[in-house]
Amino acid sequence: MQQFLFELLHRYGPGVVGVIILLESTGLPLPGESLLIASALYASATGKLNIWLVVGCAAIGAVLGDNFGYLIGRGLGTRLLVRYGRRVGLTEDRVKLGFYLFRQHGGKVVFFGRFIAILRTFAAVLAGASHMHWAQFLIYNTLGGVIWCASYGFGAYILGDAFRRLAGPVGIVIGFLAIVVIAAAVVFVKRNETRLLAEAQRQETAATGE
Repeated sequence: MQQFLFELLHRYGPGVVGVIILLESTGLPLPGESLLIASALYASATGKLNIWLVVGCAAIGAVLGDNFGYLIGRGLGTRLLVRYGRRVGLTEDRVKLGFYLFRQHGGKVVFFGRFIAILRTFAAVLAGASHMHWAQFLIYNTLGGVIWCASYGFGAYILGDAFRRLAGPVGIVIGFLAIVVIAAAVVFVKRNETRLLAEAQRQETAATGE
C-alpha cells in the first residue's frame, strides 16, 4: 500500500497528499500523516517537490475532508455509525468515547484530534453525529488542519535537511531516540483512550440510573 502511494506521489506530486488526507479525514483509515511526513522528507532530500505545495495541498485536503466527514456524521447519525463503523475501526466503544469527549470539550476535540491518530480519522464524523454547530466546527477544524499540516510538513522538511548533515554515531543515537519517543506516544494514546472510555461509560451508567 505504502509503495503504491509513493509511486502516486512520484507521478502526480503534492496533489496526491491532499487527496489521501482528504479521504482519511472523511473517515477512511488511510496513512495520511505518514504520507505527509514522507512527502516532506522526500522534498527535503531530493528537491523534486515544493514543500509549500505539499503543505498547502495537505491543509486543503484536511479541511475539506473533515467537512465531508462532518456532513456524513450529521446525515447518518449515531445508529448507523454504531452499525457500520466497525468496518473502518469505529467501534461502539469509540463512538461512546467520541460523544463523551465532545460533551466535555467541544471544539478542543476537533482541534487537538487532528494530532491524535484515533481521533483524526473519526473526529469530524462524530462532530456531525453529535450535532456540533457547523460554524464552531469549521473554526476549530481549519485551525487544527492548517497547524497540523504546517507543523508536520515543515517540521519533517527541516529535520530531513538536518539529518542529511549528520553522520555516524550521532545519526544512530538520534534515530534510536526518535523510535523511543514514537513508542512512548503510542503507549500514552492507548492508555488514555482506555481511561477516557471508562470515564465515558461511568457517566453513561450514572445518567441511565437517574
